[in-house]
Amino acid sequence: MTRASTTFAASEKEDVDGRVKPGHDGRRKRRLLRIAAVAALGALLTIGAFAAWVISLGPLPFEQARQISTTIVDRNGKLLRAYAMADGRWRLPVNARTGVDPSYLKLLLAYEDRRFYSHHGVDPQALGRAAWQLVTSGRIVSGGSTITMQLARLMEPRRERSLSAKLRQMVRAIQIERQLTKDQILDLYLALAPFGGNLEGIRAASIAYFGKEPKRLSLAEAAVLVALPQSPETRRLDRHPEVARIARDRVLDRMVEDGLVPTEDAVQAKAVSVPRLRKPMPILAPHSADQALSTVKDSPVIKLTLESGLQKVLEALARDRAIALGSNISVAIVAVDNESGDVLAHVGSPDYFDDRRAGQVDMTRAVRSPGSTLKPFIYGLAFEDGFVHPESLIDDRPIRFGSYAPENFDMTFQGTVPVRKALQLSLNVPAIALLDRVGSSRLSSRLKQAGANLVLPKDEAPGLAMGLGGVGVTLQDLVQLYSGLARLGNTRPLREIVRATDDARDNLRLMDPVAAWQVGNVLIGTPPPENAAHNRIAFKTGTSYGYRDAWSVGFDGRLTIGVWVGRPDGAPVPGLVGRTAAAPILFDAFARTGKLPAALAKPPKGTLVASNAKLPLPLRRFRPVGELVRTGTEQAPRIQFPLNGSRIDVDRGNGGQFSAMPVKIAGGVLPLTMLVNGVSVGEIDSRRQRLVEPPGPGFARLTVIDAVGAADTVVIRIQ
Repeated sequence: MTRASTTFAASEKEDVDGRVKPGHDGRRKRRLLRIAAVAALGALLTIGAFAAWVISLGPLPFEQARQISTTIVDRNGKLLRAYAMADGRWRLPVNARTGVDPSYLKLLLAYEDRRFYSHHGVDPQALGRAAWQLVTSGRIVSGGSTITMQLARLMEPRRERSLSAKLRQMVRAIQIERQLTKDQILDLYLALAPFGGNLEGIRAASIAYFGKEPKRLSLAEAAVLVALPQSPETRRLDRHPEVARIARDRVLDRMVEDGLVPTEDAVQAKAVSVPRLRKPMPILAPHSADQALSTVKDSPVIKLTLESGLQKVLEALARDRAIALGSNISVAIVAVDNESGDVLAHVGSPDYFDDRRAGQVDMTRAVRSPGSTLKPFIYGLAFEDGFVHPESLIDDRPIRFGSYAPENFDMTFQGTVPVRKALQLSLNVPAIALLDRVGSSRLSSRLKQAGANLVLPKDEAPGLAMGLGGVGVTLQDLVQLYSGLARLGNTRPLREIVRATDDARDNLRLMDPVAAWQVGNVLIGTPPPENAAHNRIAFKTGTSYGYRDAWSVGFDGRLTIGVWVGRPDGAPVPGLVGRTAAAPILFDAFARTGKLPAALAKPPKGTLVASNAKLPLPLRRFRPVGELVRTGTEQAPRIQFPLNGSRIDVDRGNGGQFSAMPVKIAGGVLPLTMLVNGVSVGEIDSRRQRLVEPPGPGFARLTVIDAVGAADTVVIRIQ
């Protein structure tokens, strides 16, 4: 044996099972293990670096992406006005399921992301198809981006187009899919997608290009809106309409190839021309919108009680009538739902952008002289006090109250007339005579109690002149007061902004139900303007001193509408009269609601409806305070029992009825008439006492009137 063979034999090793394994195989294994370890380390380092890069991207900028234009919507969610974002962009909130035409969504997903609802942010099939098209054609045919990847790019816009940018989009898309539902992703994409210029989102584009919400789109419109986001600046309809048309037709051809759109429909859609101009964003109820924006902070969507349809027709009415009345004349209209107190229409001026008419000044909130429009409340308190009835007779003749001598508008006098006619004709002398009896301070306090903010001249107390307009009031406050007549004596504070935490609004007392019904029953008989139907709307007109303000406020069983006409600067307008300037607008406003006038409320139980001859003697004729002539030691009547403000405990009989309550009177000229809550319960004999049936638990007003019209009233609480 040679030396070499001996060495080889010595180097051989036997393993446990007797097989021989060469030594260089062990070294190979160790080398492979080292390579595998290095590869694993490299992979770990790569994964770690990738993870670190992903972490370095930071959280997704959802807060910034969800910023939208502040929008003002009506009670049904319809857009009234939107405000551009701070940088001038229009970006409106959208709900894909309820606010977008399904046919548009069908085209969008078919064209941009067929498997949107099945992938998790990245579509491998779309990426593979895009890569194959790039290799085979030498150009980019389709990008392979999903809707989610496009959303990621919109949330973090970058100019460069590179593999790293695409990788970033893919990572962000996966992150988005893990945090949002598919519907949320689609909503956010439809709000951010660019459509040229400062238009972002499907709603802004649809409104600007087609003048409508995207709820109902034609096939041609839907195809245009699918094509625009791919190249929004080069396909802008207002700058490059022909390029936009070609892109639209390409979308339609693709949908025909895929079998989603019939060929005939595509041909018809291609025949439709594309819009070439942008339309302005809607601006309905601009004064209400401005007020809401300044009142409600940090809310992207503010809901108002207005009805957009009614608002639109009344704005058109105000604009048309203002043009007919003169270049400097303004018109304001407020419409209110009687039951809820919700403002359904608010027209602050005929044209928000007309400087000649001071269009941005909200004349529904301006304090102006109301003329004769407060007269119905004077009569209402007189009815409530029980010393006059709509069928009572009252004198319209020259009279002086100290240094004040009221005159009628036409400088004539009607003589003796029924109270009903005196109010319908808006006679001044009877109204001031009744106010003298009711008390100016009482009228003022009652109207303020009902929610009206009356503005008196500086350092002046309420006086008789307020009955003819010597006080300041707003159209909104007047409408609130008149709605109280329709509600039989109680008002509700007007509401225009819908809040999630709206507090319950308490009813405010204006007058007794019987008195309020009587006022409405009188006003519905007021002669209407020419060509208007009679006995449909209870209304009153007013003209301020110097022809500065013309008013008309009316109500039916459903709505109360108020109209003001005048110059915003308060300058006189010769010939401006409520009956000829404001009343026709009022009746036209009711006609434009599209509904027949609703009937007024029925008379409350116990309302005295009688002719003058059948009224109690003291109610047949009203005499001013100065005519309450007495002889000898006769004194005005006074209720001795019960006392004003007292609480009276009344027993219930076996049938559950309250037992009669004694009433005692002192003074007064016989016969004396007793009224409970404005309803006559009969006369009081010479003993000056009577048993009266209580009206029920709660407050009751007891009034006694003597033969010459003097009266006394107490308010008690029955329990």
